[in-house]
Amino acid sequence: MFCSISGNVPEDPVVSKKTGHVFERRLIEKYVQETGKCPVTQGELALDDLLPLSTNKTVKPRATPATSIPGLLGLFHDEWDALMLEMHALRQGLHTSRQELSHALYQHDAACRVIARLMRERDEARAALDSMRETLRAEFEAKKRGGEEEGTEAPSKRAKAEGIPQSAVDDMAAANAALSKARKKRAVADSVATPEDVAGFTLLGSHAVHSARSGGILGIDTHPDNSNIVATAGADSTVQLFDLSQQRLLPALKGHSKRVNAARFAGAGAIVSGSADKSVRIWRAAGAGPEDGYTCAAVLSECHSGDVVAVTVHPGQRYFVTASADASWAFWDVQAAECLKQVTGDAPYTAAEFHPDGLILATGGADSVVRVWEMRGQKNVAQFEGHTAPVTSLSFSENGYHLATAAADGIKLWDLRKLKNFKTLSPYEGGGACTSVAFDHSGLYLSVGGPDARVYGAKQDWALVKAWGDVPKKGVTALKAGPDMRTLLVGGGDHTLRVFGEAA
Repeated sequence: MFCSISGNVPEDPVVSKKTGHVFERRLIEKYVQETGKCPVTQGELALDDLLPLSTNKTVKPRATPATSIPGLLGLFHDEWDALMLEMHALRQGLHTSRQELSHALYQHDAACRVIARLMRERDEARAALDSMRETLRAEFEAKKRGGEEEGTEAPSKRAKAEGIPQSAVDDMAAANAALSKARKKRAVADSVATPEDVAGFTLLGSHAVHSARSGGILGIDTHPDNSNIVATAGADSTVQLFDLSQQRLLPALKGHSKRVNAARFAGAGAIVSGSADKSVRIWRAAGAGPEDGYTCAAVLSECHSGDVVAVTVHPGQRYFVTASADASWAFWDVQAAECLKQVTGDAPYTAAEFHPDGLILATGGADSVVRVWEMRGQKNVAQFEGHTAPVTSLSFSENGYHLATAAADGIKLWDLRKLKNFKTLSPYEGGGACTSVAFDHSGLYLSVGGPDARVYGAKQDWALVKAWGDVPKKGVTALKAGPDMRTLLVGGGDHTLRVFGEAA
């Protein structure tokens, strides 16, 4: 019996009761389901018309070509041909893979040669640049010596090249001796606010001190003799004075052409401001008191070629330092309105702060590194690395042992005696950058600004004491603690000065 469709002996035969033809069950059922007809007669045919046949299945029927020796030889010959064709294809694939590998190795070798040549050219260019710098430096020194011999060079330029005058060094050393001695004897006053007092602070006042069109308070400082007199540095290019006791604006200091990044009182009779217009201005009191206003006594623009981003005044009030985005900081004499020394660093500066004793300066850079400078020799004596973003603010504790630094990745506290980071605070893990940080005068509290304003307690193992959400949507940009930590001044991304304290 042979299947009428395949012509082979069926393994599961069925017969059509209409036509008598034998089929392989799987073939005829598929054909009937698709057409409904008999494949031989093309007559109507249904699955019910197919009857199974009983066959002896002990020996599976051989295929027709395998029923004789010539047929078997033909099958073996076909298998041999197929095997040879497969081996030929594999050999061709191996040859192609070898060619591709050889080409890839050649490209790799060529790329290595090109990289080596570029690195050699880079090193040669660096060497040439260093040589040019040395040549220019030698020419500059020669011209400087020639100018000194002819008496044509300005004293300020000679001072910047030679270093801080010995008289200024002596002044800072005397101030350091007096301040450090007094600090050892100073005890924390009983009038300092307790953590419970700080936790009870509320918003006492909100004062619009700058232009609403160019909002933003970038710096806050208080008068050394009258803490009710506040100076704020604004994005509207002015320094605004405000009397907290009378809640009134005092005459503004106008003259900068771009935003004022920092403003500090330099003693009772002067204010120093630094601006994005690359200049520093010294303002002197026009009368006996701050309410009489200040006038611009000097515009200093000979040192910095970039934005002046920070101003910090020496504790002795006779000198101040400015830091700039041109990767330099400068040491100035307040009375002489003269730059005594300019020091170039490795990266644009973003913050600067004097140590309470006055012989150490800390700077923060756009490279996330905090550098500590010894002022007598203007040498970088320590570097603190750990932040992953530019440093935005610095603050020394009043006892002189700790330095707090702020960046977008949080707050780090450094031990100046061991030169290491001993505490890291992450106030805004859910989002938001730390923009400002400030110790109070007692050193017991650390204020932090970012999406909100908050205070941490040093005696509480730097635990959070209080956080305030009553700040502008643009966040906090400047902080200043009042005497005995009884008030906290907060400047934000808008034009408003906020005062937090104990409700009357």
